[in-house]
Amino acid sequence: MSVRSLCLGIAVLAAIPPWTQSLTAAVPGGIRAVTRPSADITLSFVQPGRIVDLPFKEGDAIAVDQVLARQDDAAEQILLAQLKAQAEDLIQIQAAEASLEQKKVDLAKLEKAAANNAATSLEVEHARLDVTIAGLSLALARFEHEQAGRKYEEHEVRVKNMRLKSPINGRIERVDIEVGESVNALADAIRVVQIDPLWIDVPAPLQEAVHVHPGMVARIRAVESGADSDITEGRVIFVGAVADAASGTLRVRIEAPNKSNRPAGEQVLVDF
Repeated sequence: MSVRSLCLGIAVLAAIPPWTQSLTAAVPGGIRAVTRPSADITLSFVQPGRIVDLPFKEGDAIAVDQVLARQDDAAEQILLAQLKAQAEDLIQIQAAEASLEQKKVDLAKLEKAAANNAATSLEVEHARLDVTIAGLSLALARFEHEQAGRKYEEHEVRVKNMRLKSPINGRIERVDIEVGESVNALADAIRVVQIDPLWIDVPAPLQEAVHVHPGMVARIRAVESGADSDITEGRVIFVGAVADAASGTLRVRIEAPNKSNRPAGEQVLVDF
């Protein structure tokens, strides 16, 4: 190679942006990225309490709505039963309805008596006022019944919050509580993850990323001990709207099936 050709090659290489050089040199044939769970949730109790049930352990597979942990709710269950009885009690409403009907009958009799000059207008006015008061008493009884129902619903929600349910299908990655332990509100309790499918956030070079769109197929190769594993396919589910000016890249998210349950956090090579 002549000195002129060598200098020309160096000049061309110097003109390539640094981030492009690093990607090309370090990862030929793909962009390096790291897989991560498509869902990664740390569950916490919203109120303090003592743990009485912990049916799962780290690594167990779980399904949506399965109870993963439960606080001691014996006292709350007794109060819940009391509030339910109050919410279902109709005695006050029935008594108020009967009183109103009686006041209406009394008023009708007094109005008839007054028409025959057997009752005074003052007695009639008092009877009408009694009917109005009885009507307000009935409205108050109905209102208090509705409030009792709302108190029951509120406490029912509180009791439900004493159980941690899984929001996803996945597996338990970490358990930070033990049976018999008293935990504080909002303290980390259980971490659950979903690794099928996996997500891969790829820092794609901008000139390549502008041609990428949701639904596009991406080829993925896991890097293991310096060797490439079998190629799998994923689909683009998100393309960022703002590029990183410092690196000249745009974030592209790929969703890839993971039926073999490969662990998240692997380095992979991606090309579109």
